[in-house]
Amino acid sequence: QVHLVESGGGSVQPGGSLRLSCATPGYTYGTNCMGWPRRQAPGTESEGVGSINSGGRTTVADSVKSRFTIPQVNAKNTLYLQMNNLKPEGTAMYYCAAGIRYGSTGDDCAYNTWGQGTQVTVSS
Repeated sequence: QVHLVESGGGSVQPGGSLRLSCATPGYTYGTNCMGWPRRQAPGTESEGVGSINSGGRTTVADSVKSRFTIPQVNAKNTLYLQMNNLKPEGTAMYYCAAGIRYGSTGDDCAYNTWGQGTQVTVSS
């Protein structure tokens, strides 16, 4: 059974950086997709952060595009989220997920497996 394990969260001051990891023991990235489809802060709606698929295509939300990147999935099928110049509004629980590509271009991702989340707190 596939399960995802996030790590790398923590507390950081505004302007700082964090790199989140999503390990995927038992998962074969293959022709699929992975991403950070949800970050959830208390009292707010969840927000998608970004995704990557096996074709190498990445998408990142406009709100963080200039500061966040999703590197290519490595040989160990580990997904990362590099977050630079973090702002207080980045405080949230970040969830990674894996899924199956679909759509005419294969750029959509139907997530079917989720991690438990890792907390990011940005505060001075």
